[in-house]
Amino acid sequence: MTEVIVADQVLLNDGAGTVLAPGAVEVADGRVQSVSAVTGPRPSGEGVTDLGASLVMPGLVNAHAHTPMSLIRGVAEGHSLLTMQGFLDVLRTHEEHLTPELVAASVAVSCGDMIRHGTTAFADQYFFADEIAPVVQRAGLRARIAWGIVELGDDAARVRELAAATAFADGMPAGDRVRAWVGPHAFFVDNTPEAMVAELALATRLGAGLHVHFSTSSEEDDWCLAEYGRPALEVLREMGMLDVPTILAHGNTVPVDQLPLLAGTRAALAVIPSVAMMSGASAAPVREALDAGVLVALGSDNVCNNTNVDLFEEMRTLGKLAAFTSRVPNQVTPREILGIATVNGQRALDGGPEDGRIAEGAVADLIALPLAEIGRGPVGAQSLEAALVYGTSGASVSHSMVDGSWLMTGREVRTLDLAEAISHQQRDYDTLVSRMRAGAPREETA
Repeated sequence: MTEVIVADQVLLNDGAGTVLAPGAVEVADGRVQSVSAVTGPRPSGEGVTDLGASLVMPGLVNAHAHTPMSLIRGVAEGHSLLTMQGFLDVLRTHEEHLTPELVAASVAVSCGDMIRHGTTAFADQYFFADEIAPVVQRAGLRARIAWGIVELGDDAARVRELAAATAFADGMPAGDRVRAWVGPHAFFVDNTPEAMVAELALATRLGAGLHVHFSTSSEEDDWCLAEYGRPALEVLREMGMLDVPTILAHGNTVPVDQLPLLAGTRAALAVIPSVAMMSGASAAPVREALDAGVLVALGSDNVCNNTNVDLFEEMRTLGKLAAFTSRVPNQVTPREILGIATVNGQRALDGGPEDGRIAEGAVADLIALPLAEIGRGPVGAQSLEAALVYGTSGASVSHSMVDGSWLMTGREVRTLDLAEAISHQQRDYDTLVSRMRAGAPREETA
């Protein structure tokens, strides 16, 4: 079925700032069939959705998320999960009591948050991925879901986690919208080279990607320098770990002189500026990475480390943090930032060449915002990209479409019962806390 979406403004996101005013986007079979300026009477009638005084633009892509972790939102306040100490003392003390039935409601809450704030696609990494995927399918979002693997050099844990990741991936139904990836938690830090070789082989067999934390601190480089006499990116490239689509999340301490090693590979650096700031960590070298030809994407991380999943806020933070740390105003431009959160995000998820734009053949992942809620100065004084990055909140998103299907209209999420999910999540949290107080960890499953 063909649908024509009409709005007062349509941002093509073509890298030139092109805006059709008004514009019409024809969508069918999950893809954009055509986009054109409206020069005569506005289209109307059956199959036409006229959004009036709104802006239609590509949806944002969250390249690093952990949807089940909304269950423990806020528990990391005052701690940094970017260190092994924080990871073990704060996060693992909760996760060791987590069981599969406590996952689904929190995934629904997280998916609802993303839909409401303009995210149409995301990359997830967590264990119990088989509980995550059905909820994401129901939510309608585009996703790459990786089973998170933590083995810490334990042979039994390696076998168990690899088996779980393999079973999840092999059991995923065929389809492009939601796909299974492989999720080593952190190369060299809690995934040994032996595990990494097996994970790469699994991803290669599946035609999938790897989703991993990288350079949250200097642990990978310290280990590789001690073991191999070379920095981590050199070792990863030699091992072939960058030959499949790979999301390297955070990149706070990646050595700038090593960034050219990522250029021309299938790896993306997914930066999370809010988490760097809240954790007291270094800012990822975004300008240097872009200049080196690295694919840079944007993520939210989890809501224990971050305050929310609003990628409009994350775009704004990226621009301000880059300027603040470099002391160079506009060091990363609004147009570049918008591309990082859209086109680059789709590429990080192994999308097509036009995805993240409104162009013929691109996936029909679109959002709409009322023009009155975009904090823009006079036309000619400020670009639309600057207004979206620095003057707009994800809370203003009114409509969301993924794969040609509406997930939200008039700010009402259509695919999930969010009130029930929130209520269920509270019951799940109470169960988790009672287990922690009893001191009995969950049993590991084969």
